[in-house]
Amino acid sequence: MNNKIVKEIISWIVVIAVAFGLVTFINKVVILRVEVPSGSMENTIMTGDKVITLRLAYAFHNPKRGDVIVFPFPDNEEVDYIKRIIGLPGETVEGKEGYVYINGKKLIEDYVTSMIDDDFGPYVVPEDSYFMMGDNRDISEDSRYWNNKFVKRSKIIGKAELKYPDLSWFKKNKYDLE
Repeated sequence: MNNKIVKEIISWIVVIAVAFGLVTFINKVVILRVEVPSGSMENTIMTGDKVITLRLAYAFHNPKRGDVIVFPFPDNEEVDYIKRIIGLPGETVEGKEGYVYINGKKLIEDYVTSMIDDDFGPYVVPEDSYFMMGDNRDISEDSRYWNNKFVKRSKIIGKAELKYPDLSWFKKNKYDLE
């Protein structure tokens, strides 16, 4: 083989290796792709929706109320959850008469379609922690029901930023038999 062909092959191998390394880095450090397994965030995020989560979203600022985040479930860290931040560090969170109250003031939530069924709290959110709730309050297993009620900031995996479509239908031949 001549030297020119060997150099061309090596250059392609380097390009492929760099591309593979870049994709691996992005998937491990920058983003996380999540498929939502339940209806606890409906109508914001529907069951089966796929979501891009930015792992570095809180590298330079703190999470805010209303952010939708991914984190390990505090009672079983082998399972990841996706919920909305409701209570911030130092705040008192309480549910009564169908509404959520923060420090005694009713929280205005335009993303919630139903009122809460049961009163809860009051809970004081510890420093460096957050109180989480799903948008579909009727079925959401969230901070109200957990043994470990709060998510520590250090446990936040990332902020949900973008839903993207499931294109699996595109790959499937409509004449295939199951």
